[in-house]
Amino acid sequence: MSRTLYHLDAYCREFDASVTRSVQNASGVAGVILDRTAFYPASGGQPNDLGTLNDVKVVDVTEVGQEIVHWLEQPLTETRVHGQIDWTRRFDHMQQHTGQHILSQAFLELFNAQTVSFHLGPESCTIDLDRVILEPERLDQAEDRANAVIVADRPIVARFVSADEVSTLGLRKAPTVDEDIRIVEVEGFDRSPCGGTHCARSGEVGQIALRRAERRGHETRIEFVCGWRALRDHRRKTRALHEMAQSFSVQERDLPATVQRLSAEAAEQRRELQQLRGELLPREAERLLAQARVWGTRRVVVQSFAGRDVTELRRLASLLTATPGVVALLGTGGELARVVFARSSDAGTDMAGLVSQTCQEFEGKGGGQADLAQGGGFPGQRLAEALERAFHSLTEH
Repeated sequence: MSRTLYHLDAYCREFDASVTRSVQNASGVAGVILDRTAFYPASGGQPNDLGTLNDVKVVDVTEVGQEIVHWLEQPLTETRVHGQIDWTRRFDHMQQHTGQHILSQAFLELFNAQTVSFHLGPESCTIDLDRVILEPERLDQAEDRANAVIVADRPIVARFVSADEVSTLGLRKAPTVDEDIRIVEVEGFDRSPCGGTHCARSGEVGQIALRRAERRGHETRIEFVCGWRALRDHRRKTRALHEMAQSFSVQERDLPATVQRLSAEAAEQRRELQQLRGELLPREAERLLAQARVWGTRRVVVQSFAGRDVTELRRLASLLTATPGVVALLGTGGELARVVFARSSDAGTDMAGLVSQTCQEFEGKGGGQADLAQGGGFPGQRLAEALERAFHSLTEH
């Protein structure tokens, strides 16, 4: 069993140790087990530490039973090692994890909302609460309460207790183990069982900023960032707001109203444009029919468009095939092509089979009814080729 230095001192950045055993996983990655280590293994929602052992990169750290395995970029031959922790990563995890304790207790204290899960991601963190809390005012209350604890710069102490002591401590949640129970206490505010690494004082968390709240059934997922992450998030958003305000020639405080107004205007313009294009569709159908290819007693309209709405293509196809003896092979390009094939009731050709065959030849898919079918999913630059292939398949039968 390795001696866990991170439990004794989360600020330990370097250490010396002896290799007690070398291992290898199924993928051939080499690993070592040490008699003592400052490397934290992934556990309890907190990712593992990274760093080096004798300048060999530690790429992962896992806990297997009571042993901590350090997975390496290449095998180690030495039996004595000097370990160095990636301190930037470690302190970031300390800020996020300590911030989570404070935020979870804030939600419990204010709204009796218990944290049921925690995830510390590379960009942000989340907690899931056991009830729905989405009102901005209540979220602000929890954020303010948590940051007040940070500003108070309260001492944070971690210690091991016996199972007999647990019931007397007023813990935020019950421990998941019966022995070696480690308690992390934010003085006068929160006590919780936890094996992770934490700051020594609440002030080191820096700041807690809530990014969003999302309902998930009967629970709420809160996304947040702490410390340096919160500063970077604030900096990025401030710059984005400034750039947007400049582009619209308005003050930052006027951005929401400006965006809403422009969005409403754009929606109205789209409706007007759609109406105008709808009024022009019959004329476009007449023009396309005049240019149609002749196939016996039938006429075939083969036409590709750039970025045309598929719903509009279907309307155009319906107008074309309202005339007897017409087949319409229409398509719209872009990153991926979309096609609409239709026929008049007397044209006697299976459009579903034709669209399916054509799309499959170009690694797409499609289907529909005998008189109207659609498909796509193949590269847009091959649209013209696909329509020509469909025309030849149609006229060869």
